[in-house]
Amino acid sequence: QVQPVESGGGLVQAAGSLRLSCAASGLTFSSYAIAWFRQAPVKERQLVAAIRWNDGFTYYLDSVKGRFAISRFNAKNTVYLQMNSPKPEDTAVYYCALRSVGLIGRTPDDYDYWGQGTQVTVSS
Repeated sequence: QVQPVESGGGLVQAAGSLRLSCAASGLTFSSYAIAWFRQAPVKERQLVAAIRWNDGFTYYLDSVKGRFAISRFNAKNTVYLQMNSPKPEDTAVYYCALRSVGLIGRTPDDYDYWGQGTQVTVSS
């Protein structure tokens, strides 16, 4: 059974940095598109960043461009989200999601497997 597992969340000060990790097994990791979504209380789940399966093409939410970076290490079945200079409005539960079609999808329904989420809280 495929179950992505996130780690690295916690409390961080604004203008600090945090790195989230997502590891998955039981699949051909390198053929999947992988995304990070986030969900704050009473808000919809939102695509933050995503990376395509084959060429490293990435997508970023406008508000995180230049601050966050997604990367993947296929040999370790792991994807990372480096969060630099986070802001209080980045506070949310962050989810890792995998899509068997290797292209980036923009909505939660496009993704096949989800992690349990990791809380990120940014203090001002």
